[in-house]
Amino acid sequence: MSARRILLIGYGAIAAELADALRQRGHTVATLLRADSRSRDRVPDDVAIVTSVQEAAAFAPELVVEAAGHAAVREVVPDCLSRGFPVLISSIGALHDKLLFEQLADIAGSHGGRLLLASGALGALDYIRAVSAADRLCVAYESRKPPAAWAAELRALGHDPDALASEVVLFEGTAREAAAAYPQNLNVAAALALAGPGFDQTRVAVICDPAARGNTHAVKAESEYGTMAITIANRPSPANPKSSWIVSRSLLAAIEQHFSPVAML
Repeated sequence: MSARRILLIGYGAIAAELADALRQRGHTVATLLRADSRSRDRVPDDVAIVTSVQEAAAFAPELVVEAAGHAAVREVVPDCLSRGFPVLISSIGALHDKLLFEQLADIAGSHGGRLLLASGALGALDYIRAVSAADRLCVAYESRKPPAAWAAELRALGHDPDALASEVVLFEGTAREAAAAYPQNLNVAAALALAGPGFDQTRVAVICDPAARGNTHAVKAESEYGTMAITIANRPSPANPKSSWIVSRSLLAAIEQHFSPVAML
């Protein structure tokens, strides 16, 4: 793919990993950060920093990539879409808010932008999309991560993360409830819900497991078309154990697919 101009919203662990990969491929990268953002100190010299969508427009990005959390989807993405930019969202758990989802889709449709949703740390979404109209579709997702990923949550429940001897079920419910309860962690559940039966029909379980050797995602689907079961064990990001290392590579693959003359759908 030829060199492109790509704007990142945020510069946390995922965005930094992605920026490195993009720069290695010869792309021009900028990041949109607040003037008081603590992330500014770790932005390399060859990544431009802009502080507003107006400044971002002067950068003239060919693609905007959100990697800053639910608040950025609510507060920044609408303005980007209204300027006609295509926006790739990693924090798609924010779309559990039905009104926000409808607003973003409407803005994109009205201003020539495009709302792109990243698969993130999960596979099998192609299968889930294919069976999404099934009459008897049941979809269940289980997230299983080691204690390091849930240290604060475990302490809040009275557990010592360093001495956990058995698994702890942190959550069971719908994908909509999961996205609201864990806005930084369950974008995978949101991706599954959007590809399949919706937020209220997708069941989610979140388990902290001291025996887990990575961030494990298990999906089961059953319909009149057949059954599917897949388990993916991702290594945690070296910079953030709550996130899977593969997420930045997933975003990179989505960017390459966006600009490629050949698309795998």
